[in-house]
Amino acid sequence: MLRRYTDLDTVDVDRLQALVADWQLLADLSFADLVLHAPLRSGHPDAPGFVIVAQMRPATGPTSLVDDLVGRISRAGQRPLVDAAYAEDRIVREGDPVWHEDVPVREEAIPVGGRRNPIGVVARHTNLAAARAPSRLELAYLSSADELAQMVQEGSFPFPGEMATPEATLRVGDGLIRLEADGRVSYASPNALSAWRRLGLTADLTDAHLGTVTAALVRTREPVDEAVASVVSGRAPRVGEIEGNGAVLRLRAIPLTLGQNRIGALVLVRDVTELRVLDRQLLTKDATIREIHHRVKNNLQTVAALLRLQARRLELPEARFALEEAVRRVGSIALVHETLALTLDEAVAFDDIADRVITMVGEVAGAGPGDDPGSDIAVSRRGSFGLLAAEVATPLAMVLTELVQNAVEHGLAGRGGQVEVDVRRSAVDLVVTVADDGRGLPEGFSSDGSSRLGLRIVRTLVLSELGGQLDMRPRTGGGTEVVVALPLPGSSPTE
Repeated sequence: MLRRYTDLDTVDVDRLQALVADWQLLADLSFADLVLHAPLRSGHPDAPGFVIVAQMRPATGPTSLVDDLVGRISRAGQRPLVDAAYAEDRIVREGDPVWHEDVPVREEAIPVGGRRNPIGVVARHTNLAAARAPSRLELAYLSSADELAQMVQEGSFPFPGEMATPEATLRVGDGLIRLEADGRVSYASPNALSAWRRLGLTADLTDAHLGTVTAALVRTREPVDEAVASVVSGRAPRVGEIEGNGAVLRLRAIPLTLGQNRIGALVLVRDVTELRVLDRQLLTKDATIREIHHRVKNNLQTVAALLRLQARRLELPEARFALEEAVRRVGSIALVHETLALTLDEAVAFDDIADRVITMVGEVAGAGPGDDPGSDIAVSRRGSFGLLAAEVATPLAMVLTELVQNAVEHGLAGRGGQVEVDVRRSAVDLVVTVADDGRGLPEGFSSDGSSRLGLRIVRTLVLSELGGQLDMRPRTGGGTEVVVALPLPGSSPTE
């Protein structure tokens, strides 16, 4: 909307975006709705005037604006307070309450300071229907809101170069502490006081030096993190966490300034003890799962080594070949578990596994680079598998192993040639084609009736385990191609 309706440059647009990302704080402290007016570009038919580009309702009080006003345009003279605030670069509070939907509303206009002139106006609408003598909490909120409004007008809030993140956007209702310039507490909301009680505080916070009190409650053998010290003192805009007495508090410091002078700070606090306990449990669970995958991989590699050792002792070629096939199958499963042991997610980047399967099949099948040039076999991959869930990756690794091995063993043995693995992935399915330029399928061959163990394994895994489709057919120009089409429920997007 800013690009469409205004002449603001990138720097000004970024500033307004930063304001909107963080103005829930101002709305909650003000108990008021906020509406952002941006000046129309010079060539707009309604210029000079304003367009409403954003709106925020308070979480601490009743709304005064039921309708969504975003997109509405006002010409010069239609909103006198907004016009005056923008033209005179001052906060405008003159005028009697107006009525919206039978509700008395007090309107104010706060210019948004830019590099030289205002770049917009925040209109503050306060519902006066339940007006009464304000409590101490409300007075503390409102005075803090006025100080923030002054900083918005001066261009010092939001802080230049900073954009509010989900981790930084603590709510006023979670807990608020108002500090004086020397770090003493002038006000602490009930929720904030309760949070410090969990740290072990037994006295009141009012008139205490927050940094000194907090340092005594979170004593550790390690030096206090500089960012945490800055948060507790309110000297700089910071976000951090403190831990003590089994409790974890997340804090955000917002220095309050008037001109070039620091007049105090706001410290927002949220008790995140239960969240951190859950985080640690998840980390422990993730570490345990990765350790299990690591041990499974080690055990499978041990089994493969034992089978390989046994195969070397056999003289009967058929028995030795059967054990070598078992080594290859066990190895393909071990590759998946090895990859899972290195990731926090139960998903794997399958391209690496596919390439290692191709290399392993070449080594086991005797198709390495040291073979006779007349029987050279080249295996290549085209396309990307992306990330695959573990329940898909394990059977697919075995399927790919069997198909490449069959192409090498039955299609190209003794004559050489190429095996191509082509991968095509969409948002909903994965199609893998393994093609060779070898001797082709025997006449009357059917994969359904084949007695080959490898093909029976492939068919069972594709149809039963993966819920996919399998098609084996002669390749145009000679050779064979096998197409495996798999649905991808619950798998991660392609990278």
